[in-house]
Amino acid sequence: MQSIFKDWKRYSRLFVCLTLIWSCTSEQEKSQKIQGYALGTSYSISYVSNTLTPEHLTQKVDSLIEVINQSMSTYISDSDITKINKGDSLLVVDDHFVNVYRKASEVWKQSGGFFDPTVGALVNAYGFGPGKSLNTVSQFQRDSLLTFTGWSKTKLTEQRTIQKQYPNVYFDFNALAKGYAVDVLASYLKSWNLDSYLVEIGGEIVAKGKSPRSGEFWKIAIDDPQQSDERNFIRTITLQNQALATSGNYRKYAINEQTGLRIAHSINPITGEAIPTKVLSASVLAADCMTADAYATALMVMPLEEGRKMIETDSSLEAYWIVSDSKMEMKELFSSGFPNNE
Repeated sequence: MQSIFKDWKRYSRLFVCLTLIWSCTSEQEKSQKIQGYALGTSYSISYVSNTLTPEHLTQKVDSLIEVINQSMSTYISDSDITKINKGDSLLVVDDHFVNVYRKASEVWKQSGGFFDPTVGALVNAYGFGPGKSLNTVSQFQRDSLLTFTGWSKTKLTEQRTIQKQYPNVYFDFNALAKGYAVDVLASYLKSWNLDSYLVEIGGEIVAKGKSPRSGEFWKIAIDDPQQSDERNFIRTITLQNQALATSGNYRKYAINEQTGLRIAHSINPITGEAIPTKVLSASVLAADCMTADAYATALMVMPLEEGRKMIETDSSLEAYWIVSDSKMEMKELFSSGFPNNE
């Protein structure tokens, strides 16, 4: 199945370790788990049910992912988003596209434009794709690409068509559609009235209820960004009917020789620059995974203090940053309500 996500996104994600050892909680409720590949990465779904079989759920996952891909995959030549990127202004988009578009508009506004799904052309210009070296982009090139960058240059009409100020404006929903897919799968599990499940796609997670193994809320281990060959974890997070998403730049970067700071893979959509940053990763807790996914991406681009202020003023969000200084020493920062005692 083709992926909705460009491979460069794999470098930007902080993968979350899910150690899920299952046992039956009762004769009436069976612990189940399915795993597979979707959206260019792996997925894992664990749940408790004696009516929803793994075979049925696997088939449903495949069908739901296929529909989402057909709506928003830039890798499919006849997908809705590909047609829109090629200039189709009459195509009526589906509910999935509408949901993602509206969330993108919300986070674009709340982040002051730092979150922008039209930044794809700049990302490619800097060479942040798979196997590519980091490029130098001239001011002239940036100015040219910025002409076709900007969420305000797009519009979702009442007829559910997409208008673009310039034909070359390019949509790429990498930064929130994987989280959205997690929400769609979680919604399907909810429709079965399940009390306990955990859905994960490429490290983006929604959890409900408690683990049948421990009887406690689900615990998720987050990777240490300074690990080498051996996998290490920096923190364990408890999810109490919440979603978690993490973005990071520690796998794809260059070093500024003057400041010692990393040049992030995240592109500032306002200036068109690959900005120096102290942020190695940002994790966001939210009620749904699409929201967490989008804000985690925004925090990678925003100035650190602006990002912290944005999170603190929204009671529905909590965040956790891993940052480094010019000596590459690492420290953790937390929003006021983020669980930081684990």
